[in-house]
Amino acid sequence: MATRILRHLTGAATPTAATPTAATPTAAGPLGAGAVGADQVDADQVGADRVGADRVGDARFGSPADAPAGEEPAAAVRVRGLTRAFGPRVVLDGLDLTVASGEFVALLGRSGSGKSTLLRILGGFDDEVTGDVLVARRRAVVFQEPRLLPWTRALGNVVLGLRGTDVDSRGRAALAEVGLAGRERSWPVTLSGGESQRVALARALVREPDLVMLDEPFGALDALTRIRMHALLQELCRRHRPAVLFVTHDVDEAILLADRILVLTEGRLSFQAPVALPAPRLRTDPAFADLRSRLLAELGVQELTDVH
Repeated sequence: MATRILRHLTGAATPTAATPTAATPTAAGPLGAGAVGADQVDADQVGADRVGADRVGDARFGSPADAPAGEEPAAAVRVRGLTRAFGPRVVLDGLDLTVASGEFVALLGRSGSGKSTLLRILGGFDDEVTGDVLVARRRAVVFQEPRLLPWTRALGNVVLGLRGTDVDSRGRAALAEVGLAGRERSWPVTLSGGESQRVALARALVREPDLVMLDEPFGALDALTRIRMHALLQELCRRHRPAVLFVTHDVDEAILLADRILVLTEGRLSFQAPVALPAPRLRTDPAFADLRSRLLAELGVQELTDVH
């Protein structure tokens, strides 16, 4: 059954339905099906601040802070009984998921298991669902492609959709945080893949989100750049403390970064485990290797062994 959900997610303030925003996706725009951040919605849509009273169709959308009395304490994400089907194919099948405030959760799964579909729903880009979907009002999405506006310089991409007298200073500070101080006037075409993804991270974090969702953000980067981006993401998370839902196909990446790892199989969470490894996490640690083997087995992957 069709529902209506938060869709335009770029600005820091809620506009009226008549207010144009840079977050609205267009057929020609590089934002594609999604936008880049926080809590901006059209006034005629289901607002997160009204979830306690509003249920549309068979689904309830909004913020965990608005959960009725007696339900679990507020978290960045709380999903109950989430189902999404495409015709006869059920992609998410009664999914339950909680992400605590400040928690870093990695989501693994085979191709087609529903990982990106889940992020689209949590981001507000897909409303053809049933179940309860409660998500932090202030949230941001980072995609595998940086999705920068090619006709806008780096600073303009970071502050896209923001309003206020301090927007430029906030954008410059965000670029400095990701190691791009002095590159504010650079055009996207002059940036490397790693630099472009740094701009995308700055664009997400400048909105001070309570939840950051990342959909394989480092998948297109070379191995050395990925290592640098892992370190940067860890530092940014320590500094800002958002909840993170990180989709990846890379088991090692999940173990290196996450507090908890989930495996999505046929629309349900088939495995979850905390990552109780000391920092720095080393691939040579036997506990790392053990968790890696368990995750690969859950994903149906048989590890290669040395043959002498």
